[in-house]
Formats: sequence, structure tokens, C-alpha cells
Amino acid sequence: MSTMTPEPPVEQRIARGKEALARGQYLSALADLEAAAAQRPAFADVHNLMGLCLSMVGRADEALAAFTRATEVNPDYVEAHVNRAITLNDLGRTDEAAVSFQRAAEADEAKGGGGRFGSAAAARLANLHRELGDAYEQAGAGDEAVQQYRQAVQLRPQFLDIRTRLGRALIELGRTDEAVAELEAVLDHNPGFVQARAHLGLARFRAGDLAGAGDEWRRCQAQQPDNAQVSAYLGMLERRGGGAAPS
Repeated sequence: MSTMTPEPPVEQRIARGKEALARGQYLSALADLEAAAAQRPAFADVHNLMGLCLSMVGRADEALAAFTRATEVNPDYVEAHVNRAITLNDLGRTDEAAVSFQRAAEADEAKGGGGRFGSAAAARLANLHRELGDAYEQAGAGDEAVQQYRQAVQLRPQFLDIRTRLGRALIELGRTDEAVAELEAVLDHNPGFVQARAHLGLARFRAGDLAGAGDEWRRCQAQQPDNAQVSAYLGMLERRGGGAAPS
């Protein structure tokens, strides 16, 4: 008489999935997390982690669905709202992304995380500093743009789109070490943020780290094979002798 191997406890699947995600084994992590979600569909954290895995393997639409499910299970899940906003931004759905970023700020305020001004006010002020930074950047005043972006980031450090703008502005000023630090911080929070990774590659390229630039851009291409900017960067790298772009 044969015996069936019992299913591992859901907590074990989640722990195993988190460990695989930390090692960069995204498909392995996804398998465990999907199994955990099937057992306990009301675990918002599991859906958020699934979204991160799906982002990293280039399945943005499915990642968006996972992040959305996490916010449905827990409407006050700040990180899931932020990840959802970033994914919407990557998909070109910027108006929806702005709504999701605002929802993240509201959820954070409900938890008392707004600091000096309160989250709603801090979010508004951060976006005003971002708009002013954009205006300075368009006028060719890079130092002033960086100053405004930094003020925005101090108010709302989880607004990763603004931190990415700060990184880009620092690159243009030749302050590549600072740019790398900012963009790595963004990617520590969301490894699937392709725009931030593309800028990180550019910062490494400008600093003379051609191998590092190539690594970042190839990871971007794996996530978004049709990204024209990344293809152009890889072509630039090939011309500099930093390694052939993948076919």
C-alpha cells in the first residue's frame, strides 16, 4: 500500500519562497508562493512576494494582478500599493500609477507614518518638489534639480519614481557614486523596477564600469526584451568593447 507524501505546511512554503527570492531563484520562489497562496489565499504578503517574482521574470501583467490582489486582501498594505504603482508606471499607465502612489501615502498616513507633516501633506509636498525639480532640469539647472528631488525624497522616501529621477539627475552632473547609491536603494526595495536598473547601468557605464553596466542592462533586457532604450544602451556598450549585446 503506497503512502502519499503530505503537503508541507504553508508557513514552510512561504519561508522557502522568501529564501529562494533572496537568492534570485525567482521561478523556484514563485512555485512555493503560488502553492502557499492556493492554501491560504488571504495572505496579502504572499501575493506581494509573488508579484516581485513575476516582475523579475518579465511577467509584468501577472505581477500587477498579484500586487492588486495583495491590496484587495489588505487595503492598507503600503508596500503592495507602491509595487503596484511602479508596475503600472513600467506598463505606461502613469495616471493609474499616480493614483496607486497616492493610495500608498494614504495607507501610510493611517498607520501614523507621515512624519512631521502627515502622509497626505508630505505626499503633496514631495510631488511639488518633484515638479519643481523637473522644471529646473528642463532649464538646464542640474544642481537645483537635485536639491529639489532630494527634498522630495526626504519627505517621501518610498516614492521610488522620484528617487529614480534623482539618480538620473546625478548621472547628468557626473556624480556617479551618488547616483549608484540612490538607484541601488530603489532596487533594494523593488528589484523589478526596470527604469531604475537602466539608469543604474548608465551610472556604472559613466563611471567606467563597463562589465557592471552590461550586467544591469542585460537584466533589464531579460525583463523587457522590447525596451528600445535598453537595446540602445547595449549597442553603445558593444561599440565601447564592453561585451556584445545578446541577439
